[in-house]
Amino acid sequence: MLLTIVSLVVVLGVLIFVHEAGHFIAAKAMGIQVLRFALGFGRPLVLVRRGETEYCICWIPLGGYVKMAGMEEEGIAGELEGGAGAVPVDPNRAFDRKPVWKRMIVILAGVTMNAIFAFVVYTVLAYQGGLEPNRLATTAVDSVRASALPPQGAPLVALPRGSRIVTVNGDSVATWGALLERLLTAPSPIRLGVAGQVEPIVLTLPAEDTAARMQLVRGLAVYLPPVAAQVAPGGPGDHAGFKPGDRILRVNDDTVASWGDFARTVRDHPEQEIAVAVARGAQREVLRVVPERRVEIDPDTKEERAYGLVGLVAEHPALKAPGVVGAVQLGWGETVSRTGMILQFLKKPRVQELGGPLTIGQVSGQAARVGLSTFLAFMAFLSLNLAVLNLLPIPILDGGQVVFLAAEAVRRRPLSLQLRARLTQIGFFVLVGIMLLALRNDFLRVFPNVFSR
Repeated sequence: MLLTIVSLVVVLGVLIFVHEAGHFIAAKAMGIQVLRFALGFGRPLVLVRRGETEYCICWIPLGGYVKMAGMEEEGIAGELEGGAGAVPVDPNRAFDRKPVWKRMIVILAGVTMNAIFAFVVYTVLAYQGGLEPNRLATTAVDSVRASALPPQGAPLVALPRGSRIVTVNGDSVATWGALLERLLTAPSPIRLGVAGQVEPIVLTLPAEDTAARMQLVRGLAVYLPPVAAQVAPGGPGDHAGFKPGDRILRVNDDTVASWGDFARTVRDHPEQEIAVAVARGAQREVLRVVPERRVEIDPDTKEERAYGLVGLVAEHPALKAPGVVGAVQLGWGETVSRTGMILQFLKKPRVQELGGPLTIGQVSGQAARVGLSTFLAFMAFLSLNLAVLNLLPIPILDGGQVVFLAAEAVRRRPLSLQLRARLTQIGFFVLVGIMLLALRNDFLRVFPNVFSR
């Protein structure tokens, strides 16, 4: 619980700071007076004044704002942004005194900074080889179980174990992560080119059926050879005598053809001895190991379930180090691809999939437990979400301000202050409604059985 709370604070704090820093830096560069830089809304809890700007942390931790001269009295921003500041206003440096193009730069600077942040994180992760935990240099598929797939995925059941999917709708894929991403986002019908097969496998999954696509992705398992690359010191496998390089041949009386076969058997036998036949060079040995019992939360039932673990790690075909240029290319590609996923969802949104602070907190905590790379990748993806959602044409968001400025450019005069105030109030209530819906979904995810009989 503590890790989840800390992770949520770090994620939201960093992303809000990055977004508002974009507005702040652009406003200063455009010669606009910045009265206040705030994290949070409402009355300030901590306030420090440096020069002409107040820097504060406010008591409602649901965002942030940059209060600029000329905007301090507009609409609902009065109480929401902590009231008027103590800094004298220079009317010659007011926001509305600047040309439309300068104001547009300031408004778009926040989402731009969020996008740049995501690109930088993805680039650094790519350079370090940690862009995705499942970015394996293979697209070979393990045996496919029909029960694990949605009905539309039935054609995959005929795939022989180890088959390599090399194209998705004509585009080549070289990593497992790229394959899964394309399965989530490719337009229907999805045509999968398989090495050695003339005809593609065709799957008909509408883009809006995200549940079926997620089930398809979860139902596929990457093929890895049954070879132990690492043995955790002091773990059950180490005590049983496993060595790096051991090829697993059989578990009890069952032949093992892939790492997935071995891993499933181990998971199904917590605290139960299993006999594992291994090949070590020209030698054959039978090792007896008792998988350590671990507990996890079932994603469907939300109940605890036990599983076994022996402390062995499979051989993972790794990508070559991309270098600086390659990392930049991968970082850019990841940024564009993730943005496309968000836009695809917004085309036909499913309200039941909206998540609020509780969902963000849960996922943040889970990502932090997996490792720093996963946590940073999640933060980058959330930063892109923040950028895209802020561009929605809702008046209280940046996208709404862009619409106001576009209207001013066309009309050659700004909309009246009264109209902007009314539209901002409407936008505020729309945004509150969306947040309440997200909180409702959060509540139902955390307490799924509250309203069940």
